[in-house]
Parts: sequence; structure tokens; C-alpha cells
Amino acid sequence: MAHVTVVGGGVIGLLAARELRAAGLDVTVLDRSQIGRESSWAGSGILSPLHPWRQPDAVHPFSLWSQRAYPDLAATLAAESGIDPQLHVSGLLLPACADQGAAHAWASRWQVPLESLDAAALHRAEPALAPHAGGLLLPQVAQVRNPRLMRALRVALQQAGVTFEEQCEVRGFAQRDDRIVALDTCHGRRPVDLLLVTAGAWTGELLRGCGLNLPIEPVRGQILALQTEPGLVRHVVLAEDHYLVPRRDGLVLAGSTVEHAGFDKTPSPVAAVTLRAAAARLVPALAAAPQVAHWAGLRPGSPDGMPYIGRHPQFENVYVSAGHYRSGLTLAPASAAVISALITGQRPPLEGAAYRLARAG
Repeated sequence: MAHVTVVGGGVIGLLAARELRAAGLDVTVLDRSQIGRESSWAGSGILSPLHPWRQPDAVHPFSLWSQRAYPDLAATLAAESGIDPQLHVSGLLLPACADQGAAHAWASRWQVPLESLDAAALHRAEPALAPHAGGLLLPQVAQVRNPRLMRALRVALQQAGVTFEEQCEVRGFAQRDDRIVALDTCHGRRPVDLLLVTAGAWTGELLRGCGLNLPIEPVRGQILALQTEPGLVRHVVLAEDHYLVPRRDGLVLAGSTVEHAGFDKTPSPVAAVTLRAAAARLVPALAAAPQVAHWAGLRPGSPDGMPYIGRHPQFENVYVSAGHYRSGLTLAPASAAVISALITGQRPPLEGAAYRLARAG
């Protein structure tokens, strides 16, 4: 049985591990920290690109394929693990959207339901929202409680026979001809058969050690969690760079920042003030909502916002799926299906040429 070592235990790596294990491969996941505790844990759980009509065309087939896959995936993981990821079709509401023409053209092209709302309809949809002249609604956009999704994935994968090794930082590569034959880790050297690198924000730095220069860098994002009564906010609400994500229990996530601060994940008081103010502009009642948490995560940023998915140009047994920036959860099922097909020699369900590693130059 072929063995795959997956470096990086976020949603991209874990869903790929799930696909590879289902294909009959032996799988070990290494993580420099804890499984599922980096960007996949820290994000908001919105299962759609923000302002999808502003995204490159290549994003949409992956995004829409993944959105169709998530209901069955969430239900299966809940049954296998006993942990409900809480997939919820809350819709995405955009008050005072400035590019409605582009939005409708995108929705028509990709056959995505999109509704224009006047002020009265907007108020009926979201009564606590500050008054706006109108907006847009993407009614089929869902969200997931991403920390629960990651816990469910871990339990389900363990039951399926996937091995996890945490606090196992990869520090180098040993090569022989056109193969990587071993990894140098903080726990010593370990041989590899097939290697899949899904190390998120650390991928660019890591892969430079085996001759691949991918421009993936950490981009910090901060989020506040505010406690409200359930139902105060009904939809995911997006206004340019700020959004609100309501959970079923009344928790509302207020995000997010976009900061180039290296690998520093320290939350800042200034960001907390900014996020609270943005949330209150959207829903005034949130000005007084108790803050129950404030955290930061590191997105794996790429110059065009699109991931790199494919085989290493030099080493025949090394594959990469990384650089998903703000759409890791959104694109994860499709990314996993494509990279696992490439590794196992199957026909991918989607065309992924736009994500090729060679576009990095």
C-alpha cells in the first residue's frame, strides 16, 4: 500500500487525507502545531468567497462544486464522529452593495440565485440592520462552525486509520535523484513515499527548502466574538471588508482585518476597536453586546488570491495544495478531490490548470 505523508493539518490537508484514505492509501498527517488549530480554526466559516463576482473566473467552479459537496460532507462527518459541524444555510446579505451590475452578471453566468432588495425588503430580511436604501441577497450561501468541523474531521479520520503527529515541524528535505526520500523534522529524519504539502501560511517558507519558490505569505486576520440573543442577526452580513457571521446560539463573529505582519498572531486592541465599530455600524445593537473572545489567524496569502495545486516540477513524488488565502474552507472539498486524483493517477473532477504551480514563475 502506498503511503502519503501530508504536511499540514488544516482543512486542506485533512480533506485531502480523507480522499486519499478512501482511495486505499496509507496516510500520516504531520503538523508543526496542533491539528486544525491554525487558519482553518481561526476563520469565520463562510462557505463562499466574499464578493464572489470580484474573484478570478477559475475560482467559481471550485467554489460552487465545494458548496454542493458540503451538505453531504457535514452530515457524514457528524454521523462518523458524533460532532455536528453545524452547517447552516444562512444566506449572504450585502447592504448598499456598490457593484450590483457586476453581481447580477456573475449570478446569471454561473446560475446562482441572487435577489435585489429595496429598503423595506432589506428591513424584513434583517430587522436589526441599520437602515440602508437596499442591497443584495445570495440566499444559498452557507456557513459552518469551523472549529467543530475540524474536530469532526480529526475524529472521523482517526477512525478511518489516518495517523496524526502533532508538534512535528518539518525543517528540511533529503532528496535522491528526482524524489524526496525523507523529511528532516524536529523529531528526527523520517522516510517518505509520497509527499503532499498543505502547510498553509508556512508553505512558501517550507518549500524553498526543496527548490520551489511559491509566493505564499502569512496575512493576519482578526475576529471578535460577541454574544447576543439568538436571531438578532439572521444572515451573514457583508459590507466591503467587514462582515458579521451569526451562529445558532447567538454568538456573532465580527471580522475581519487584513494585515501583513509576518507570522505574528497577536490580537491587537486597536483591531478590536475597529471591528466593534464596524459591527455596530451594521447592527447598532452590537455596540453593547458582550465581547467573549478576540483572536487572530494567519491566512496563506497568494498574489492573485488563488491557490497552488499540483505536482512539484522537480520531484515526482511531491505535491502541493496551498495558498487558498481567504477561501480555504470555501474551496477545500474541490481542492481535496483534485489533488487526491492527481496523486492517485485518476481523472480530476474539475479542471485545475489555472492553479498550476508554474504560474508562480
